[in-house]
Amino acid sequence: MLEPATPLAEVHGIGLKFLTKLKKLKIETVREILYHFPTRYEDFSQIYRIADLEPNQEATIQGEIKEIGGRRTWRRHLFLVEALVSDDSGSIRIVWFNQPYIKNVLRPGRIANFSGKVVANSEEIYLSNPVYELVSDPYRETRHTGRIVPVYPETKGLTSKGLRYLVKPIIDQIEKIDEIVPKEILQGQKLPEINRAIRDIHFPNSLEDALAAKKRFAFEDIFLLQMQNLKQKLRLAREKTTAVKTGIKDIKKLLAALPFELMPSQKKSLWEIVQDLGKTHPMNRLLQGDVGSGKTIIAAIAAILTAEDNCQSAFMAPTEILAQQHFKTMTQFFPAHEGGLALLTANDAKIFYGAGLEARKEKTKLVKEIAAGRVKIVVGTHALIQKKIGFQNLALVIVDEQHRFGVEQRAHLTKNKKLVPHFLSMSATPIPRTLSLTIFGDLDISLITEMPKNRKPIITRAVAAADRAKAYSFIRGQIKRDRQAFVICPRIEKQEVSEGNDWNEWQKLEVKSVKEEYEKLSKKIFPDLKIVMLHGKMKPAEKEKVIKDFYEKRADILVSTSVVEVGIDIPNATVMMIEGADRFGLAQLYQFRGRVGRGEHQSFCFLFTDSASSATRERLKSIVEAKNGFELAEKDLKLRGPGEFLGQSQTGLPDIAMTAIQNPELVKVAREAAVKILKSDPALKNHPSLSERLNQFQKEVHWE
Repeated sequence: MLEPATPLAEVHGIGLKFLTKLKKLKIETVREILYHFPTRYEDFSQIYRIADLEPNQEATIQGEIKEIGGRRTWRRHLFLVEALVSDDSGSIRIVWFNQPYIKNVLRPGRIANFSGKVVANSEEIYLSNPVYELVSDPYRETRHTGRIVPVYPETKGLTSKGLRYLVKPIIDQIEKIDEIVPKEILQGQKLPEINRAIRDIHFPNSLEDALAAKKRFAFEDIFLLQMQNLKQKLRLAREKTTAVKTGIKDIKKLLAALPFELMPSQKKSLWEIVQDLGKTHPMNRLLQGDVGSGKTIIAAIAAILTAEDNCQSAFMAPTEILAQQHFKTMTQFFPAHEGGLALLTANDAKIFYGAGLEARKEKTKLVKEIAAGRVKIVVGTHALIQKKIGFQNLALVIVDEQHRFGVEQRAHLTKNKKLVPHFLSMSATPIPRTLSLTIFGDLDISLITEMPKNRKPIITRAVAAADRAKAYSFIRGQIKRDRQAFVICPRIEKQEVSEGNDWNEWQKLEVKSVKEEYEKLSKKIFPDLKIVMLHGKMKPAEKEKVIKDFYEKRADILVSTSVVEVGIDIPNATVMMIEGADRFGLAQLYQFRGRVGRGEHQSFCFLFTDSASSATRERLKSIVEAKNGFELAEKDLKLRGPGEFLGQSQTGLPDIAMTAIQNPELVKVAREAAVKILKSDPALKNHPSLSERLNQFQKEVHWE
């Protein structure tokens, strides 16, 4: 008997050729091949009499091979294998193209099934390129014909037929797998138990059985996600942290000193954060709001309140430019803060003492000041979690545009201290409610739902190909007025990448598209303007230099891939031009648009597309009219599904679970089941199989 953990190299009948191909699909164990689920099914379950076949029909016949032979066509130099097959109702010709080996497999006198398309010409009907399967025993279960046939994700040299050939004997030999989903949940949701589901998802007797099996595995993944989230929540609830003491008077005093009044949802979010900071177990909160909605000021107030209780905060941003902007925001709005506010990045070290005093500092001296607790707020990049940087009493960690913050990263910041810091994440990525519940279920969420009153709406236009020259002329006019522009290059689709959908190949094509756009704009369209280029293959220092040059107005136009989606704030940029806008999701387009409109000037967003489809026009109309990122995110989720919405390579979740995330009822039932188990057995001592599967699941799925 085979075990799920058995390497495929130890399975009889799987040779080196198959192992190499399977490795390309990231399949190396029995479990991995069993969980390589079909993407769709072909219904070849009904066997037709030859006399009943009709043109353009997808059908299965069973008959005796009367004749078979091969020849090369003189016109196109194709190798044709032709067979004559008969049953008790008649005969039909079968043709295969460029598969010469078939004439050595299918010999006259043998009985076989043939599944494929019935093609008609002026003289006859025939079967073209059908899947075939020899039938020596009429009672033996078939794999490729005469049934519901699974179609799998494939790779070059390994077809669905090859995968069916491998999977069937493994299913027949696998030992009984322990069920991890509670029996009462399976019964209540009418879901098959795991061993039946494994068989039904690969070789179902009906499409209904296949769908039930898919739903069962989707439920399992969502259930494990909820278990993971709740266990993390329970773990944090057991940790100890510094309770930051804050008085209402302190908050009112800070708010009164601001040159503007907070919006209602900002006040609500701040109050939720303050309440969490006062507790003795660590806060784990996500602060969400549209680009420019005022998240930074809320996080800054939380850091100032923490400093006023003599505790330290680390405020981390994804880029040096953004870290510098956060530092500038805090010194601008809290000039009276005297607890020490430092900026620490790979290329910068400075400290703000209050009363407008700012000084550069030698980095080693600043690190010592932080370690001694004399600097209460440190703003920087993820360089803050380097081993050489330590804090005396770190109570709050703020991270911009990273929903998750790993256990190892927190450990670096706490430096083996007994107290775990409070954690606040900020994100401008609008996440639909069902995704929030499923994926970020261990985080408490605060929402900023309004935009500042003085913010001018960004004028958005879908630009027809005929109006491209006008758009270029408009951009030139904006630059003459001392403004700047972004140009985003189209996303490269999977089907454009060579065999295997290799990630490096994908990135190469994205870089190529940016370089081509850069060449076109700098040499043909705007030869007199200063244009810079940004893409994901550049080294961090190169990216920082490009962004800094653009921020400091040493460049007029920044040509980029989607790396500008988050973490770049250029108040002087007033034009966002997006090439191939139909290739991006709505939420991503909304994020791009949010890179402009951050200053006092009117801003514009131009959406270019070569697509003439009505669906594309409808999608782009949504972004033109969109006023709220969260509503748009819900629409995007429905249009594209969560696999595309989140970027599946960033999750590790299979397609079926991604689709099921859109089912709020399934998510709710999965969460309730997880709560029930963890309430009675938080360490999962009575559920060893579930504990083992959960540990494995945590390695497979990641949301950073």
